[in-house]
Amino acid sequence: MSEKQLKKEISLTGALSTVMGTVIGAGVFFKAAAVVSQTQSAGLTLFAWLFAGFLTICGGLTVAELATAIPETGGPIKYIEVAYGKLPSFLLGWAQSIIYFPANIAALSIIFTTQFLNLFHLDAQWLLPVSIITACSVTGINLLGTKIAANVQSFTLIVKLIPIFVIIIAGLLTPGQVEVSIVDLSIGGDKSWAAGFSAALLATLFAYDGWLNVGTVAGELKRPEKDLPKAIIFGLSFVTLIYWVINLVFLKTLPIEQIAGNANASADVAGILFGDIGGRIVTLGILISVYGALNGYTMTGIRVPYALAVKNEFLFSKQIKRLSKRTTVPYVAALVQLVIASFMMSIGTFDLLTDMLVFVMWFFSLLIFAAVFLLRKRQPDMPRPYKVLLYPITPLIAMLGGGFILVMTTITTPILVMTGIGITALGIPVFYYLQGKK
Repeated sequence: MSEKQLKKEISLTGALSTVMGTVIGAGVFFKAAAVVSQTQSAGLTLFAWLFAGFLTICGGLTVAELATAIPETGGPIKYIEVAYGKLPSFLLGWAQSIIYFPANIAALSIIFTTQFLNLFHLDAQWLLPVSIITACSVTGINLLGTKIAANVQSFTLIVKLIPIFVIIIAGLLTPGQVEVSIVDLSIGGDKSWAAGFSAALLATLFAYDGWLNVGTVAGELKRPEKDLPKAIIFGLSFVTLIYWVINLVFLKTLPIEQIAGNANASADVAGILFGDIGGRIVTLGILISVYGALNGYTMTGIRVPYALAVKNEFLFSKQIKRLSKRTTVPYVAALVQLVIASFMMSIGTFDLLTDMLVFVMWFFSLLIFAAVFLLRKRQPDMPRPYKVLLYPITPLIAMLGGGFILVMTTITTPILVMTGIGITALGIPVFYYLQGKK
């Protein structure tokens, strides 16, 4: 859709709710365990959440310049195509189709099932089968039609905020059981500060996932040059505050050793704050929140390979672009996504899957940050309704932060990194094969 076709109807309030609704997901409840495992420190844990929010704001402000200048369907894929050409653009679409969306679906299915089994005291041997059943159920909902999937998304968007605010309010009003120092940034355990902090930062960034798409409404804002930076700064700052405070509540309610590596930490905190029955009700709200996030990634993920297949730019495009006759949903794309996600569930844990997808997406994010500099030099006359604040400082901060994450992740988890790069690189021969067929 070109900029001329977009109606400029979205106000600042609408942009704010879009930014927050896009970013707030399931990670806020379940990444505390991974972050605390890496830092073994309350102060450094809270700093990691704060710093990740700062990087996210810088990244969002940077990408927003491209979003207003190139307000076309495809978002990040289109920005990379304009800046670098077809191959890098295809590789992002390939990585999203093969890694990003399936890994998100797999990770969220695993964490949903972990909470479900804990809530009903079921045996851990059911983790894999119930995770696959969960992903199948969400795919089934999407196959029933976009309207039904969208209604599920609207309902869960409201519900997911309830357990967050309930835990925050009750946690702040309840006397803390653990003393928390927010100024002590030392690391516990035997890891170096840089290694522990970078691993913690990588974990927190999953909770901020979605920021790359905050500029998708840019072409429909009434005043993009004023409202978009406000929506990103205020929206993402509020998300950062929510994440920081809820983690403060976790840390003042449970000792560090009971949070580290404990996938059920949020449920344990809810049980302490509200008692057994109240804790179960809050945990149920968390489950609905996770299911909603799972539905959102499923609904969006189906359409990435479909969009490529429509242009005959994906493997088996003829099959991938098939729509069901009754609901006009790309059902083959949905089933392929489900199969990949189910395979990932069988070989990876929640944290492993999320770390891999965050690494891969931040690699492409760095390319997008650099594209702001590249396009300003190459196409200085390109219409830019919004220009990134404090240029070039803001995009440089985003690039330095992203570079630090990628370098430290490569040093600390080289196998994970090589897996992500290898799967992405498989798209190169696929691209040239498809170009040859054309």
